[in-house]
Amino acid sequence: MDPNQQMQGISPEDEKRMATMIEGMQTRDSLRMYNNLVEKCFDTCVQSFRRKTLEKDEERCVSKCCEKFLKHSSRVSMRFAELNQVTQPPGH
Repeated sequence: MDPNQQMQGISPEDEKRMATMIEGMQTRDSLRMYNNLVEKCFDTCVQSFRRKTLEKDEERCVSKCCEKFLKHSSRVSMRFAELNQVTQPPGH
């Protein structure tokens, strides 16, 4: 059965609660992704704590790491969107 058809019998209050839950889940996922990015790039790039600022090579490494991660995430999102279009029945 089509998920949109299943949603038609839901009360407005339940629909609002579901939307709030989904929004919360998306926020948590975004924060988890951001935290994972920070941890991965920090662990990979920061070698010492001699100064309170990053060394030039550490700064460059963090920038490249973040850029690579964001490009990868974008690519994965685009691929999921493509697959979603292929699997949806015509007319939706």
